[in-house]
Amino acid sequence: MNNKTNINKTAEGITLVLGGTGKTGRRVAEKLQARGVETRIASRSADLPFDWNDRSTWSEALAGVTAAYVAYAPDLAIPGATDAIRAFAEKAVAQGVQRLVLLSGRGEEEAQACERIIQEAGIEWTVVRASWFMQNFSEGEFLGMVLGGAITLPAADVPEPFIDVNDIADVAVAALTEEGHAYEIYEVTGPRMLTFTELAQEISSAAGREVQFIDIPNEAFTAAIAESGAPDDVAWLLNYLCETVLDGRNAYLSDGVQRALGREPIDFADYAGRIAARGIWRAAVNEVAA
Repeated sequence: MNNKTNINKTAEGITLVLGGTGKTGRRVAEKLQARGVETRIASRSADLPFDWNDRSTWSEALAGVTAAYVAYAPDLAIPGATDAIRAFAEKAVAQGVQRLVLLSGRGEEEAQACERIIQEAGIEWTVVRASWFMQNFSEGEFLGMVLGGAITLPAADVPEPFIDVNDIADVAVAALTEEGHAYEIYEVTGPRMLTFTELAQEISSAAGREVQFIDIPNEAFTAAIAESGAPDDVAWLLNYLCETVLDGRNAYLSDGVQRALGREPIDFADYAGRIAARGIWRAAVNEVAA
């Protein structure tokens, strides 16, 4: 059944972007502002602080808001996320929000539980259920591995249809500002699947230097994360993703980008060429982190 609506109730009012300094949120905010949408960026480090763990920050962030992009950090799979999403949805509805757009993850039971909470909130909703981000290798958790010449993960040769976060942002902005996207689950992936070995070859070709993929045991990966000093929730998430989500359950393509935007998603080769041209994969680790 097609539950799309032609009513855009959020044409006026403020659009709230949670996680507005993160990979997807930053791009969503920029694209909203480019459309002339009154946008409020909220995160722990933003001018208007928003902290998922401090509910006293929620009311001010939601004041005057009619639509919200909900990106939960670090991931909806984290224990406690469902309670936070439920409380936020209730607060948003009570303060007059009319539309919620939730960033979710493929193959994560906990994330799908959060989706159901949004769907049952009693207002318009859209779910953007995403595969692994391409940008994890250029501005995220695995950039250091790329710069070091070896992507070391317990991923075997399970293929993943990596998604460019610019596509995620385009779908989210469409859902926040346009008619016809309410009550849709957009499962968004790239146009083809890549194993991590193939991904490393694509990066190598674009960067002009060798980057290998090395499959390592889960135990070695867990120990390396612990030694890196990563926050507990990030360490838990990385282990969860590698042990649970990369088991083949997501080894298929979805058409969310095509349905939402009427175009094909960005290919990894195009992403890699763009990143290589910016010199990110040539920089020293300390230069990138600065």
